[in-house]
Order: sequence, then C-alpha cells, then structure tokens
Amino acid sequence: MRLFFDARYIRTDFHDGISRYSQELARALAPVAAEAGVELVFLIHDPAQIVHLPEGAVHLRVHEQKSPKEPFTAFVLNRYQPDVVFSPLQTMGSLGRKYRLILTLHDMIYYRHRTPPRSLSLPVRALWRLFHLSYVPQRLTLNGADVVATVSETSRRQFDAVRLTKRPVLVVPNAPQRLADLLPPDAPVPGGAPRNIVYMGSFMGYKNVETLVRAMAGLPGRTLHLLSRISPARRAELEAIAPAGADIVFHDGVSDAEYARLLADDAVLASMSLDEGYGLPLAEALALGVPVVVSDLEIFHEVAGPGARYVDPLNPAAVAEAVRSLDDDEERSRLIAEGTAHIARFTWDASARTLLDAVRTLAR
Repeated sequence: MRLFFDARYIRTDFHDGISRYSQELARALAPVAAEAGVELVFLIHDPAQIVHLPEGAVHLRVHEQKSPKEPFTAFVLNRYQPDVVFSPLQTMGSLGRKYRLILTLHDMIYYRHRTPPRSLSLPVRALWRLFHLSYVPQRLTLNGADVVATVSETSRRQFDAVRLTKRPVLVVPNAPQRLADLLPPDAPVPGGAPRNIVYMGSFMGYKNVETLVRAMAGLPGRTLHLLSRISPARRAELEAIAPAGADIVFHDGVSDAEYARLLADDAVLASMSLDEGYGLPLAEALALGVPVVVSDLEIFHEVAGPGARYVDPLNPAAVAEAVRSLDDDEERSRLIAEGTAHIARFTWDASARTLLDAVRTLAR
C-alpha cells in the first residue's frame, strides 16, 4: 500500500501550528508505517523541507500549496498511483482523484474570528475572508474527501453541531513537543512556586491578553512574560493599561529553547483567551511539569483536564488569586501531577497509529 503524506505545510523558518503538527506527525508516522509495510511518500514543494522529514524519507516534489494548480492536485498525484493521500489541511484539491483522501480541518476558530493569518498575501487573505463567510464552501471542500481528520474531540463536536461534513470525522490529536529536551543540563527543575507568569500566543483581540496585564495589579513582585512577536501599536495598547509598577517583559519572539527555559524558571503558564482552537502552549507546559492558569473553555478542559486552574477570563482579580494559590506547595504539586498524567495520553506515536489505522481501513 502506498500512502502520500502532504508535508508542504512544514515551514523552513519557524513553525506555526500547522507546520509543527505536520512535522511531528510525519516523524511519528514513518516508523509505524514501516512496521506495517506501508510505503510512505512525503509531498514537498521546497527542497529545504527535506531536512525536516524523517531520516531517509522518500519524497516527491510538486507545486506549492498556494499555487493556482492546487485545486487540480489530484491530476498530478494520480500519475503516481497512491492508495491514500493525507493532508494536514483541507485545501488540497480533490477533483478527479483516483485514490482515497483524508483532509484535515483543525478547528472552527476562523468562523468565529475571521481575521486571516498575516503571512498570507492580500488576495489570499481576501479569499480567506470570503471562504469563511458561510459554511457552504467548507462543506463542499470537506465532502470531497473520504474522511475528515481533526485534532480534538471539541472540534469534532463543533463540526457535528453545524453539520459541517457528511464524511466520518477522525480525531488525530495534537500533542506537545518535548520542551524538556531543549533545556540545558544546569536548567532549574520546573514546578517551583511561580514568580513568573508566561504567556505564549498571539495578541489578537479574542486572546484577551488585557486581563493578564490587569491581573498584575494583584501580583506584586512577579513578572509577566509576553513571549510572542507583537506590533508596536499593540504593545502600546497593553502598556497603556498596565498597572503602575507592574513588571511586564515583552520578548517580541523567542526560540523554542528560550521558551522552555522561561517555563522552567519557577513559572506558571497563563491564558485568558475568550476562544481557542486548541491551546498547544497548555499541553507543552503540562508535559514539562509546569502549572497552568487558564480561562474556562471546553477545549482547555480537553487539553488540561484536572491539571489546570480555571478562572473567569474577564476577572483580573480571580486570575491573580489563582496564581497566588500556587504558592502553596501541596496544591501546586497536586495540580502538576494531575496535569502531567492527563497530558501523557496525548503522544505523536498514538496519533500516528490512529491515522495509520484509518489509512489501512480506507485502502481495504
């Protein structure tokens, strides 16, 4: 059996969510596919992507995923006679295909917040907005597959609620990267009483970073670390509402190693997002043994289970109280233990095996 894995979404500069999902799942899938006797071929568009694939991976170079040829990808792939094709996004064209197809829709966040990724060109961003004005284009796209994959049970329930597709929906869960592997030997042991509050994520409105900034009024002597890249205008907005004397550090982008080091340094990871597609930073913190304080969202409960403190995201005082409660060694240890046990269920190996089972069923 021949399986094509669409690796064209792997970035060669820095990972976004789709890129990391693609790379981690690809690396986990390679050994389990070999074990099952499945011929695995990775689709790329840039030779620089090869170094991000599993060692010795077979690859096939085709057009870029943003090419005008994308709607007609099936006519290109038919020549190579794959049995099943898997794409970590839903935009691969299915017209005229002669193989089984699994397309992925990670979540429905862009139906609730239609601002497209800034990395896209202006024409593509305009099309993006038009695409998300109605469920009809998405339904047509997803129904062109045999199976639709997603990354969480929360997303699957949301798809069902709006009847987004007629196809079976398969959950191939996201999983945290191993930040512990990036720490130097002399790094502090994660999980100490939190004197640092770490936020990893964008600064879009629904991320509600304002509540974290305002919560610093009740957290004297602690530092809020805002890790992601931020525009000067957005930084000025947050600085304008910062409480007097609050210690807030704008890092404006960090490497994965710096991210791991900051989390390990007596930190709590916090997110007061009003909406979320997944919440990978929560998973990464839990896997590292770092406590988390987050807003009371369905997807956060799926990711963190009993291993998080859930608070009203519009109540800065409640956020500050939740952080202070982790000064108690017993409470903090309990939360870390429950979070670590919960997130251990999500691994790339398990996700790869789930995907491969679906692929083999389709091929039969």
